[in-house]
Amino acid sequence: MTQVVLGVDLGTSSVKVSAVDRQGQIVAQQSFDYPLTQPHPGWSEQNPEDWVNGTTVAIVNLILKDGLNPADIAGISYSGQMHGLVLLDDNNQVLRPAILWNDTRTTSQTQEIAEKMSEEFVAITRNLALEGFTLPKILWVKENEPEIFKQAKMFLLPKDYLRYRMTGNLAMDYSDAAGTVALDVVHKVWSKAVQKTFDLPASFFPELIESTDFAGYISESYATFSGLHTSTKVFGGAADNAAGAVGAGLLNANMVMSSIGTSGVVAKFEDRADVDYKGDIHFFNHAIPNKFYSMGVTLAAGDANAWFKSVFGEDIPFGDWVNEAAQSLVGANGLIFTPYISGERTPYPDADIRASFTGIDRTHQRADFIRAVLEGIIFSFKDIMMIYDREGANFDTVVAIGGGAKSSLWLQIQADIFNKKVTTLVNEQGPGLGAAMLAATGLGWYDSVQDAANKIIKFGTTYYPNPEAVANYDQVYAIYQTIYAATKEISHELLTYRRQLKH
Repeated sequence: MTQVVLGVDLGTSSVKVSAVDRQGQIVAQQSFDYPLTQPHPGWSEQNPEDWVNGTTVAIVNLILKDGLNPADIAGISYSGQMHGLVLLDDNNQVLRPAILWNDTRTTSQTQEIAEKMSEEFVAITRNLALEGFTLPKILWVKENEPEIFKQAKMFLLPKDYLRYRMTGNLAMDYSDAAGTVALDVVHKVWSKAVQKTFDLPASFFPELIESTDFAGYISESYATFSGLHTSTKVFGGAADNAAGAVGAGLLNANMVMSSIGTSGVVAKFEDRADVDYKGDIHFFNHAIPNKFYSMGVTLAAGDANAWFKSVFGEDIPFGDWVNEAAQSLVGANGLIFTPYISGERTPYPDADIRASFTGIDRTHQRADFIRAVLEGIIFSFKDIMMIYDREGANFDTVVAIGGGAKSSLWLQIQADIFNKKVTTLVNEQGPGLGAAMLAATGLGWYDSVQDAANKIIKFGTTYYPNPEAVANYDQVYAIYQTIYAATKEISHELLTYRRQLKH
């Protein structure tokens, strides 16, 4: 009998379930896609039932198609898309579609939070209140859908709702709770000051647990639904970025993670709670008990490259597209791209800024534009790293995952722009593997999350900065840093004009 754990990676567009054995090998994997709805500009919603159905289909396929024996599934844990608001009534029924992390309707609510709590809010939650976070979404429903809000007895985040449907138990782990910006991050309790200021009862907030805590067994009803056994143990799980950090082996203070997905993330392991980034970088509880991680976000990283490729190179394979940039030079022959196609978060919390190419002349070829896009995305990551430098955070290694780790050219660009060594993972599985490691640790297969990582994570190729390229990129980056301020008002005026056209 080979026991496995399931890591459920509940994403924005799909769920992926990975079966992982005691050696950390993925023995089977299934995924299922589900839709996202945008009923109004800036809105982004999902039906929580789709998460349950999609996860169940993936589990059923693991059993029927991959031959997984339900009796051998010892534990399950989760990685979840962050910040999404699920409202439950007193029968734990969903009251409205979930409002997702990439929904930007809550600008007035973020302003309200800043006005009412100001620096006290950042001191408690360690974060600014931005549109993506959960508390502004709660206040939006309270103000705009009062009849629905009157019925709301508790809120959950996406993976916590999925876990509830699988176990019948309501809870939220600390790493995901931190992303609500209603948690006292250092003291690991829901903030009474936040609850009092915004007239939210304590009962509205779920019980808090660690990511590796036992959260219940598979319920009889879900066992009937899925084919799982009621003997399977379920564990808390984590926010996707925390689980991704675990799956990337980001467990030492000398390391940061560079993740290029649809959005981009630069994350750093934090050993202590007394680091103060003044809200310029997100600071959250980790999936590892009593540890933390910080992160900055570029709203469009891989998405900026995917957009440009869809318009100018739809039929070109990804590898060929990225490698074409090698025909250009460091600094893309004097062409700079700012990747603000969806607005920006770090270090510019500005939903209305938009992207630009700067420096175009008639000598520029497609290779220059491609390279400018690749470099611009990494320059936006460098913006985040500059905040770490400002606060004296020393690190010497960047672990690259996601789309940016699939190209040796892009990895070298990262090493040269960051002026740090950049390393890859041998078997990159990210948040899903991290979730499985949390379940394995909860079961006692490993002494700690760090122990699991030491036995499972294997680092691959390392790229070292080229001093000449570093010097050239320093010059180009200095120019890049001036573009946001120079284009901010123009972007805002153009966006106002476009919104008028739609009316």
